[in-house]
Amino acid sequence: MLSARPVSARALPTVRHAAALAECHLARGDLARAVSTGEIVRAYTSYDGLPGALAAYTLGEIASAQGNAELASLRYAESSEHLGADLDDPDLVPWRAGEALALTRLHRPREADQLAREHLSLARECGAPYTVAHALRTAATTNADGARLRLLREARAMLMDLEARRLAAQVDTDLAVLLTLEGSASATSEAISLLRCAEAYAGREDLFPLQSRIRAILERIGEEPRRILSETLASLTVTEQTTARLAAAGMTNREIAAELAVTVKAVEWHLSNVYRKLKIPGRTGLADTMGLAV
Repeated sequence: MLSARPVSARALPTVRHAAALAECHLARGDLARAVSTGEIVRAYTSYDGLPGALAAYTLGEIASAQGNAELASLRYAESSEHLGADLDDPDLVPWRAGEALALTRLHRPREADQLAREHLSLARECGAPYTVAHALRTAATTNADGARLRLLREARAMLMDLEARRLAAQVDTDLAVLLTLEGSASATSEAISLLRCAEAYAGREDLFPLQSRIRAILERIGEEPRRILSETLASLTVTEQTTARLAAAGMTNREIAAELAVTVKAVEWHLSNVYRKLKIPGRTGLADTMGLAV
């Protein structure tokens, strides 16, 4: 058993903030900043209850991103030791999901699948749609009895009405991979549609790990990846970027001219340069190209 410190009033908010920050850094592929943030939570791994559990879980996520599945597994197990029966809630600290994925990477599939099933069962009891969808994605990763497609479609359905676009994009990408393996024209067409939506979202949010994965899948099935927003903007001048953003948001040339205090002809000139540099025929598709599609 861990030798734990009692919880202070400020411990949990501090750990929650640092954990959320680390998650954002990891989502954007900024491992250096995630590791730096991990040093903040490291001091709280000796605390009782949720602060200690969340701190250990966060360190597990960082270790997983570093490719150290063995250390990640130890951290997730440590996280579970901080939680009593009253706090062992997948909506609070999803340590089983992390541990299941770590065990998969350690070539321990039976243990991984058992833990993922347990996590999903507890998530269904909890009832929170995001938590269930996250558990379904984990179960689909470890599943070996042919239910992966069904699990991912269920997860996707649960996320339809939620503001959880990163998880939705991850689920869509996982689902697309399975569809490409089917080989049929309809499955491939659905996969491409899912990947394009996920690609647009990942590009807008600068989610480099997810974007890289999507690009690799698209290239594997013979589709050309689209440039991400940062790549798109790099080819434009500051004035062209501003003009293009306003046009993509639906403003007319006259409205843009008034907003920027320039002539309409100047707006037309800037937009013609934008179209030429981005290799698009006109306003059509500008929102998607600029990463402003909803």
